[in-house]
Amino acid sequence: MRTVVTLMGPTASGKTEAALRIADHADVDIVSVDSAMVYRRLDIGTAKPPPDVLGRYPHALVDIVEPTDCYSAARFVADADAAVRDSLAAGRTPILVGGTMLYFRAFTRGINDLPAADARLRRTIAARAATVGWPAVHRQLAARDPRAAARIDPANGARIQRALEVLELTGCSITDHWAETAVPAAARLRCKVVEFAILPSDRAVLHQRIGERLDAMLQRGLVEEVQALRGDSALSIEMPAMRAVGYRQVWRHLDGHYDHAEMAARLAAATRQVAKRQLTWLRRWNALAVASAEQACARVLTVL
Repeated sequence: MRTVVTLMGPTASGKTEAALRIADHADVDIVSVDSAMVYRRLDIGTAKPPPDVLGRYPHALVDIVEPTDCYSAARFVADADAAVRDSLAAGRTPILVGGTMLYFRAFTRGINDLPAADARLRRTIAARAATVGWPAVHRQLAARDPRAAARIDPANGARIQRALEVLELTGCSITDHWAETAVPAAARLRCKVVEFAILPSDRAVLHQRIGERLDAMLQRGLVEEVQALRGDSALSIEMPAMRAVGYRQVWRHLDGHYDHAEMAARLAAATRQVAKRQLTWLRRWNALAVASAEQACARVLTVL
């Protein structure tokens, strides 16, 4: 049976480097599973591979939409399915690599027929959050849909907004939609899905890697990248693309909310929180082969 490989891991764990090493030894096609790398012009803050690397190791689903667009898990599944089918048809092995765990779940387990994004409703919810804050909007969600709220971090604006949007548009909890029968990737694509994860054993080492990568991003011009994005009158801080970790902190720094040192501290704290949530997802994932980056490379190559 044809094989599809997934390689998950927290931010700064070495997923991309591992994928490139695998690509040096096997006929694979890399498919990015990253909710921020899909956006054009978000390069430094997303740790997007540079153009020369992407030229040598093409990544599907990188630079496919504008920052002003909305990109959803449902859209990701459709795009990922197309990329996987193309790879399998060419006689190669697709390897899905990234850290957006919601997208991995949607791809592997399947996704239900959720309503499309409603731009007007999203603006209304975002405006409410700008006034009272996302934790307060989360409490409003909890009053109307406690099951969904219990599964969503009070600081995760994107998921809070989506849960409220689905509730308003359908009258049903997003939890109910997820519980409906979905078709997993193995059945949709008639393939075997083998799941791997890079799971660092030492949290301190991961935090050090995060700090070093953030320092490098700032040196490469992350502030200037966000400044250029702010020059696009169609963009605002409440748009989904600007919720990517790092961009909101730098945007608010440029708005004068805090100085450079506090911005860097907030950026590091937010990135560590993302890594913590990713690790929580991975530890709850069933039937997952967990390894270091080096072990993951070796294990993936044994199944190709």
